[in-house]
Amino acid sequence: MRLKNIKGAKETVLKSHYVIENPNFFCGKWNQCFQNENPIYIEIGMGKGRFIIENAIRYPNINFIGIDVYYSVLIKAVKTLETLNLPNLKIIPMDAREIEQIFDHEIERLYLNFSDPWPKNRHEKRRLTSEIFLKKYDSIWKKDKWISMKTDNRHLFEYSILSCTNYGYHIKEISLNLYEDNPENNIPTEYEIKFSNKGFPIYKIEFKK
Repeated sequence: MRLKNIKGAKETVLKSHYVIENPNFFCGKWNQCFQNENPIYIEIGMGKGRFIIENAIRYPNINFIGIDVYYSVLIKAVKTLETLNLPNLKIIPMDAREIEQIFDHEIERLYLNFSDPWPKNRHEKRRLTSEIFLKKYDSIWKKDKWISMKTDNRHLFEYSILSCTNYGYHIKEISLNLYEDNPENNIPTEYEIKFSNKGFPIYKIEFKK
């Protein structure tokens, strides 16, 4: 999907006190950044931020970090946060391929919501549930490895099941149609609202290891 370039987006995003411009500095010491010992959950591909912002509001005793490479979508999250005070939320503008340089055995849950499916076979290594990324995640986990994923893409869903289970993860929870299952406490993303309103099934799965 081609994103519209927004003039001045990078400059605006980097001015926000929620944004960590040099995240490498906190590698292995993110609890110092939050100034507490609370669990840390991350979302790769946070987009406009609806999901992670709502999580930070609902769960003040959990620290959340949203990651996205596109300033043109992060600017919308930053503008939403201008009117909020959420000391348990940080944003990192970065490419997920660098994740092992940012965290060192301190993350307790990873959210992958409506990730780019990269449907062509030659792009498999870019999928966030490919073996390449699963190996990267190995060094971020504090103890248990917990990946929570939602998507509208059946192929990515099936691919992720095979990739993660082959890597040693087991399925903790699975839904082939999230809204038919009426989940409690579900927090939808912007894409999730859009796709579910059009009648598309939303797939959800949680992996643990």
